[in-house]
Amino acid sequence: MTAERKWALILGVSSGFGAATARRLAADGWDVLGVHLDRRSTLPEAESVQSDILKQGCQAHFFNGNAASDDFRKDTIAAMAAVLDKEGGCIKLMMHSLAFGTLAHLVPIDNDKAVRRKQLEMTMDVMANSFVYWTQDLIEAEIMGPAHIFAMTSEGSEKAWPMYGPVAAAKAALESYVRQLGRELAPRDITVNAIMAGVTQTPALEKIPGANNLISKALAKNPHSRLTQPNDVAEAIVELSRSGTHWLNCNVIRIDGGESSSA
Repeated sequence: MTAERKWALILGVSSGFGAATARRLAADGWDVLGVHLDRRSTLPEAESVQSDILKQGCQAHFFNGNAASDDFRKDTIAAMAAVLDKEGGCIKLMMHSLAFGTLAHLVPIDNDKAVRRKQLEMTMDVMANSFVYWTQDLIEAEIMGPAHIFAMTSEGSEKAWPMYGPVAAAKAALESYVRQLGRELAPRDITVNAIMAGVTQTPALEKIPGANNLISKALAKNPHSRLTQPNDVAEAIVELSRSGTHWLNCNVIRIDGGESSSA
């Protein structure tokens, strides 16, 4: 008898945490449904991730578009449902790793303008609200079975960093959504947790003003004397997705090597 396929859906699959997790899941036998937003210049990154998954002998169906678009989301979920209907299995893991938002002050400082309404709303919609919308539509499409859902948050959700206000608010909202969805989805055997990685060298980090200062502090605090790496998170997600972790729900899980606990 052929084992049922294990499908993982990764939002933000082409770089950073999403790419590392997709590759690591494939090494553990997971097929991957990936969503990414890449133009011609960065498209090779997504193609590289997809190729690596296929080399592992797993399936990789990628969809390029704006994950915060209602039309794109609905069309993509319909296409995913068709894949699952043909190949068998259901989504047993979803990872929300969308890192597109505005970095700006909440009020004007020196010559820098304050964040505009559209920028604030866009940041909240992409980095927090989209998590709810994708979950809603996947449940309605009935293609998510007993599953683990993970959302990437950051320490900025509870601290004030320069020009991080819009993203900080979105991350705080995301953590609140994790708790609420974890409660509401428990009867369906779906757990929901947020992953708070330590300071990690990713494209998203490089865009934060004062990133070098964050890196220096992290290196000084981390007991391992190094930054968190995307593969550290990927390895942890693979372990957290095993069947024995169903009682872990509604949490913010720190994967940082002890960085946040050090003075």
